[in-house]
Amino acid sequence: MAVDKKAELREKALKDLRSAEVLMENGHFDFGNGYHGPVYVNPHGLFRQPSTIWRFAQDLLDLMPGELMQQIEVVAGPATGGALLAHTIAGLLDSRRSLTHPPCLFAPFHLEPSGLAMREFYRRSLAGKRVLLADDVRNTGETFAKCAALVREAGGTVVATVEICDRMEALVDLGVPNIALAEFKAPENYRTADCPLCKAGTPITRF
Repeated sequence: MAVDKKAELREKALKDLRSAEVLMENGHFDFGNGYHGPVYVNPHGLFRQPSTIWRFAQDLLDLMPGELMQQIEVVAGPATGGALLAHTIAGLLDSRRSLTHPPCLFAPFHLEPSGLAMREFYRRSLAGKRVLLADDVRNTGETFAKCAALVREAGGTVVATVEICDRMEALVDLGVPNIALAEFKAPENYRTADCPLCKAGTPITRF
């Protein structure tokens, strides 16, 4: 795909993320992990409008190299946003391949008290398969890393990762291609005790 077409898709995606209240800016958000910040990527905006995530999945496939699309046998993602995106991509992927191509499978990760996990029913489908990992947002990349470890334990191979929005702050490199529909360099987040928004008396943004 031409560079200008990719740029056009990414520009449109950022606009859509804002209009769907997925990318929320200029607020005061409590992330629940000891940090505050002015920007929040809210996946519930995607759930509210099912057609939005369907369009984003189509655009992600448009950005994906054709050779990679032919390799993928399973699309997997963490609940809830990643699993929703993975399920949508798996269905749309088959519509872009020949009828004789084996159907793409879907496998969700879920959260247990001990961390991310996958049911044995889905684990069996990963053995010997080439897997695409999908998530709604990439922050540090640690979620993708945990998912990739579970795929390897099940005997699968991660061939790429995709997400709707990359916050451009990944600390983990899986050594495979990463494809983001939108890229947004988020402002710095603050430890709760050092948050300048708290010190200024700015109320927490509720939604």
